[in-house]
Amino acid sequence: MSTLKQELESRIKETTRWETRRQFAADGPNMRKLWVLACMDERLPVDRALGICADSVVCGGDAHLFRNAGGIVTDDAIRSAMLTINFFGTREIVVLQHTGCGMLSANGHDLEKALRDKGIDVDNIPIDPSLPELSLEKGAFAKWIGMMDDVDQTCIKCVDQLRNHPLIPKDITVSGWVWETEFHRLRAPDPNAPTRAVSQPTAASMNVKGKQPPRWS
Repeated sequence: MSTLKQELESRIKETTRWETRRQFAADGPNMRKLWVLACMDERLPVDRALGICADSVVCGGDAHLFRNAGGIVTDDAIRSAMLTINFFGTREIVVLQHTGCGMLSANGHDLEKALRDKGIDVDNIPIDPSLPELSLEKGAFAKWIGMMDDVDQTCIKCVDQLRNHPLIPKDITVSGWVWETEFHRLRAPDPNAPTRAVSQPTAASMNVKGKQPPRWS
């Protein structure tokens, strides 16, 4: 049986290692060697949905958590995944999206028009002001926004994009999941899932007219 002194010394050592783990690079990964790509929606409880504690020192810091609109694969998502996997010891990727997502709630073409109506020249936008080499071709802005027609199909597509990207090693485990916001439960992405009939998994189910720009088709 250990003494309290030994327990305290061990706890302090573990905490110090946690606080300084980035200096150990691949030898100092997060607790589950996990990178999570999730939607930024405040109704998506990442820790509850996945049964982890992603970003709290109290729980141990299970994962690197990257959130954006829709939880979709973008250039910056790839950049972050590349860094955590190739240099910080991560061995698994989880993509987490959800029903009733704001990225299903409007048509990308309509959003582009709304910005043009505000006088914004969307054909000449600095995607990253610090990296002018990163740019969009004329007419690609609506596609760049990343609105979805179907969250299940988009989740499956994002998983495929990550699995096949040259910056993501082939031995990395990649999976995708859909959180049903209406029922507070997790399921695998499936365009034929029976609960889709009583949730909001598509743009059409949110009364959006017309097909989205073809980013996920």
